[in-house]
Amino acid sequence: MTNATTGEDFWRDYPLVSERYQAGLLSGRDWDTWRGNRLRAVLRHVTARSPFYARHLAGVDLDTVTPDTLDRLPFTTKDDLRREMHGVLSGTPADALIYYETTGTTGASTPCPRDAKDIMSSNVHVEWAWRRMFDHYFDGRRPVIGLMGPSELYAFGDTFGDVAQRLGACHVKIWPESPRVGFRKALRLIRELDVEVLVAAPALCLNLAKAALQNGLDPATDLPVKLFTVLGEICTPAFGENVRSIWGADVRPALYGSQEALAIGTGCHLDRLHISGPNYLVEVLDPDSETSVGRYGTGELCLTMLVDGIKPLIRYRTGDLVTVAPNSCGCGGPGDVVEVLGRVADRVAIGTGRYRPAQIESAVLGGLSRCLGYQVVIDTAPDGGDTLTVYVELLADGDGSRDRDGLSARLAERFGVPARVVVTTELDPITNTGAFVSWKAARIRDNRDGSDDDVAAARAAAAAHSLRS
Repeated sequence: MTNATTGEDFWRDYPLVSERYQAGLLSGRDWDTWRGNRLRAVLRHVTARSPFYARHLAGVDLDTVTPDTLDRLPFTTKDDLRREMHGVLSGTPADALIYYETTGTTGASTPCPRDAKDIMSSNVHVEWAWRRMFDHYFDGRRPVIGLMGPSELYAFGDTFGDVAQRLGACHVKIWPESPRVGFRKALRLIRELDVEVLVAAPALCLNLAKAALQNGLDPATDLPVKLFTVLGEICTPAFGENVRSIWGADVRPALYGSQEALAIGTGCHLDRLHISGPNYLVEVLDPDSETSVGRYGTGELCLTMLVDGIKPLIRYRTGDLVTVAPNSCGCGGPGDVVEVLGRVADRVAIGTGRYRPAQIESAVLGGLSRCLGYQVVIDTAPDGGDTLTVYVELLADGDGSRDRDGLSARLAERFGVPARVVVTTELDPITNTGAFVSWKAARIRDNRDGSDDDVAAARAAAAAHSLRS
């Protein structure tokens, strides 16, 4: 790597590294130089400017830490962020360009400001991913994009609005759950503006279809939507196929990220998420032993951020269960591939097994079509074993008996417990809250357990974000 791309002068180096990264031109030696220099820069930055990290890393000889010896550093946890609040920042909010917070649905809202380095280095990966996505779907033409997510104290609207403008694409902020919008107005604007791309949480794909039907519209024939790009909760291929059966539109990942860690990965038209390589050192942790198994494998995602912005995090435990693998995707985009399987805490014991959210969703939706939503209820049988009841809302002729009977048999075989399926016309509103709290709180009602803080938070979110006209 040339002296002009060593990572020692961020504003000079990052655009060059980013362009070479997107073109696939970074060698193994280039990566070693970039990661080593950026790690040293970030460690100097946080110990000098963050009160929390000055204490947290005080006992570590930072000169001995390299990308290969990250285990010499302590983890940063969500509890640390909630306890320390502004003390985690490497500076003050006045040093940032914009201030965000986490939603605070399951604990205190934590500060997530972003400065110019954070915004540029994160958004550029979303921009490149959208260029490839739109070239694939629209042959270079720029579609009108509907942004269906929150903007106040949240990065969604700013991030995607900035990227749309960089691409020269018109965008409209039409989050239906905003009191200034609502579903009826969102549907009207989708038709009037010929909105072809919607960016939303997966559950909103189904809620919008329900709203369209309530307003006398067929999502597949009366609305121009050709592509959903989704984020905020897991979205399995089975979910995407189900949405396609209702809308006639493809469902692809927009990005994987968080308020704290920014755009960790960006989506492609082959349904994969590519890690924003220059921005992170990635570790996969065994969720039971909490030890690192390296860059690849299945476990909890742990990130060390390589951009010395306002809130770089060191060995941050995301709480997300993922599989990270080398890039073998055919989309043409760079970066290792990350598959998000759900939260570590969302694994569910059923019968004699323990299942990830993605496994449960795939079992429910695999083979179903035109399903407007589902919820899995787990009870204790008289013999002490488990039983499953799955409530599904179907957009289909008749009573759905064929789908119901087939799904019951598949679930009983998959999980080894008695299962029945109930077709309903009105699901529990909590099923709409996956992007606000957790997939498990939204989709699983576990009557075997006691009270759950996540479920209580999801109930509150359901009341606040009910389907509005």
